[in-house]
Amino acid sequence: MCEIVLMSDPRVTAVSISECGETLSDLRRHEGLLVDPRKRSESDTYFYLRQGLADRLEEAEALLPSGMRFLIVEGYRSLALQRRYFDEYASRLRTENPDWDEQLVRSATSRFVSPPEVAPHCMGAAVDLTLADDDGNEFDLGTMMNATPEESTGACYTHAPNISNQARELRSILGKALNAVELVNYPTE
Repeated sequence: MCEIVLMSDPRVTAVSISECGETLSDLRRHEGLLVDPRKRSESDTYFYLRQGLADRLEEAEALLPSGMRFLIVEGYRSLALQRRYFDEYASRLRTENPDWDEQLVRSATSRFVSPPEVAPHCMGAAVDLTLADDDGNEFDLGTMMNATPEESTGACYTHAPNISNQARELRSILGKALNAVELVNYPTE
């Protein structure tokens, strides 16, 4: 198995981030991309992704087998929302693991939530998605959507050994479609 590089890793946090000027695209204007209302808010910002990412998702979805599509759960997040997600999960881990130092808490937190200063969601450059049928019913990929490592006993990791063969095959289908358009998944999700 290959090394998992977390978003909190110094090799990642050392990369400078600068605005590229690419527009955000409203996924509701992309025919065929199915957007899940679970994260719906007053601003509906979760509908937005960088144009290039939205285009690649359309290309990748076209590679899926008949009867399968992407179900987009969340795209853009404000920095405040990302910070809230990160801080809440870190707080939970601190409570559950009082012997952990801050570096370990930060690293463990970034298995599930990117640190705000490098979070691609805050730029519309990341998307949470799963596979669904044509009616929007999710396929079972081995865990509930957005399950933490603790909730899923590690089954949220891409190559987790504790999932069914069917879930493993669906994850493979998802990964192959995304990889074909040069997208990758975060290996702890």
